[in-house]
Amino acid sequence: MTTAPVDVDSARRDYAALVGRGLSLDITRGKPSPRQLDLSADLLTLPNGRYKAEDGTDTRNYGGGAKGLPELRRVFAEALQVPVDQLLAVGNSSLELMHDAVVQSLLSVLPGGERRWADEPRVAMLCPVPGYDRHFHLAQRFGIELIQVPMTEAGPDMDVVERLVAEDAGIKGIWCVPKYSNPTGSTFSDDTVRRLAGMATAAPDFRIFWDNAYAVHHLTDDEPVLADVLALCAEAGNADRAFVFGSTSKITLAGAGVGFFGASAANIAWWSGLVAKRTIGPDKVNQLRHALFLKDADGVRAHMRKHAEILAPKFAAVDRILTEELGGSGLASWTRPAGGYFITLTAPEGTAKEIVRLAKEAGVALTPAGATHPYGDDPADATIRIAPSFPEIGELEEAVRGLVVCLRLAVAERA
Repeated sequence: MTTAPVDVDSARRDYAALVGRGLSLDITRGKPSPRQLDLSADLLTLPNGRYKAEDGTDTRNYGGGAKGLPELRRVFAEALQVPVDQLLAVGNSSLELMHDAVVQSLLSVLPGGERRWADEPRVAMLCPVPGYDRHFHLAQRFGIELIQVPMTEAGPDMDVVERLVAEDAGIKGIWCVPKYSNPTGSTFSDDTVRRLAGMATAAPDFRIFWDNAYAVHHLTDDEPVLADVLALCAEAGNADRAFVFGSTSKITLAGAGVGFFGASAANIAWWSGLVAKRTIGPDKVNQLRHALFLKDADGVRAHMRKHAEILAPKFAAVDRILTEELGGSGLASWTRPAGGYFITLTAPEGTAKEIVRLAKEAGVALTPAGATHPYGDDPADATIRIAPSFPEIGELEEAVRGLVVCLRLAVAERA
């Protein structure tokens, strides 16, 4: 597509007017809005004097097992595609559990492994890009090498992934957000999941970190069905390959969530034996109130439709403004996700950092350019992540129009 020229003087006048408005807007992170949090207000009235789980466990006390309450694990087993017996309800968030999985892999030999990761001469993980910055920061914190692989609409470029993992025993895992990926919004194709499950790896203890954070976060009634990674791994003879993570963080209350970890029976035994050294058990009271509030898988679907009623108009507003302002100009492209929490804007190469800088000076806060790539380095300097969820539509529209003004100026001055 041919890029339409931008008049630099006009772009500078528009930007000066934007700065003069004294805005203070923020579209940096995918936080639920107060209206979304209000959907779960009744959660705070529970368990309302009822403290015993279905098996008679007094959730206020020690005991009840380290797996978490069966009634809550049943609620999420279908969405996360994990058999109830292989799904743990533990912790406050999926990020916490991913951190634990990395640490335990460094300190203890994984099922199928020969040595602890800490005893290997080199440990690396594949990072589909653009991707989730917290994945990258977590791995980098422990000195794990981060290797970029390109994302496609069907998931990570599997030709690249298969070649790298087959020839390099130092590559121990891959980060994946398989449904409504952060930040592109794409869902992995069946073929991608099948190839991840069955590919040959030089490392015998290779793990897929399957962060299914947006498993039920649909914006439309057309819900894509994600292939079952645990079942496909088992079918391919790699039953221990996948670690599945999820949470209630963007379903109920982000500050009072429940995390989930699913895996093979061997991985669950490995995990449970290690984690028992640091905790007697999870927060069963919070788990009970979640089970009472959501009730079952249908209850989750009904609750998430209420989220979609709030979120879908915001995503539509971003797309409408970008189409009005940039459609057909060749100045940018953007994703139109059917779920999740983010929109990816791709600007002309070499302009993303300048766009973000200009926006900050004009009072529009954006996620730092490069955050979608390991080490904060987007080689093309082109990717900008937009998080529409938190602001109300009026503020969101102002922020996106401000972003367009900054993009036009950055492109004009670069030319």
